Amino acid sequence: MGRRSSESAPSAHGRFWLGAVCALAGATLWGFSGACIQFLVEGYAVSSAFISFARAATAALLFLALVLATRREALLSLLGSRAARRTLLLFGVGLYLSQITYAISIEMTNAGTATVLQATCTVFVMLFTCLRTRRLPRAADFAGLVAALAAAALIATQGDWGVIVLPAAGLAWGIANALSETLYIMAPQRLYGRWDRVTIIGVGMVVSGAAAAIVWLATAAASLSPASGAAPLVPALDAVGWLALIGGVGMLGTFAAFGLFLYGVSLVGSVKGSLLGVAEPVGAMVIAAVWLGTPFSAADWGGLVLMAAMIALVSLSGSREKQ
Repeated sequence: MGRRSSESAPSAHGRFWLGAVCALAGATLWGFSGACIQFLVEGYAVSSAFISFARAATAALLFLALVLATRREALLSLLGSRAARRTLLLFGVGLYLSQITYAISIEMTNAGTATVLQATCTVFVMLFTCLRTRRLPRAADFAGLVAALAAAALIATQGDWGVIVLPAAGLAWGIANALSETLYIMAPQRLYGRWDRVTIIGVGMVVSGAAAAIVWLATAAASLSPASGAAPLVPALDAVGWLALIGGVGMLGTFAAFGLFLYGVSLVGSVKGSLLGVAEPVGAMVIAAVWLGTPFSAADWGGLVLMAAMIALVSLSGSREKQ
């Protein structure tokens, strides 16, 4: 394998829909991982630092095994480029920061507020893309942005704007979360045309896992005190807890979710990919209804309609040209 992979080359129309389906599937799995994280926090009091480490480490090991087994030459070619290594570092750090800043944003505000702030990532992606290309966004993309933000806000708040809690610190962490998502979506774009996509995503995940391990160990060391003695590095989990953490959060909610989403973004472009990524609240809503029996509210149905409109607008904005 050289710089280009042996990936098949479908038509432009086929590429767009393959990318759209992958991005939506990844966003849906994020919703599933959110349900698993809530289960772990409420049922086992697992810290956000350990969850971030476990999910990043699981995904990193799986991607590393996949790349070493199937794309070793592509990996050597990618790592042989100094410019690519710098980009991969930014990519991986952005991946980790997007997870930890979201958790902190929830702690500083609440889940609904953090979700709305996270969705502003689409605004930053569109703004930076317009500045880079020196042109205004397509009308359909801009309309899709409005629909995506409205859908995320409606589902997250259930139509009650009184749930929005926005202290200065919460706003800062929410914007940091949106910017970190913008970083990991946009940073590797220029690499996708030169190297194998799966290899790029895999290396980014390994960097993310290393960053998560450093933060987790630093957090654990800081929590030690002479009075309390050595705190356990690993929380006490039973078989169900480990299944939710490794299987639900690590394998499905991170390895599969980020892999599918980022592969989709590499096909449809950063603007369209960021818009499709806002489907995460819809995924969480559907999973909650199927798994937990939570009924759909009027706000949920409204958000679902708006999200469907966003997908239609994105598809109309031109599947033949990546942003």
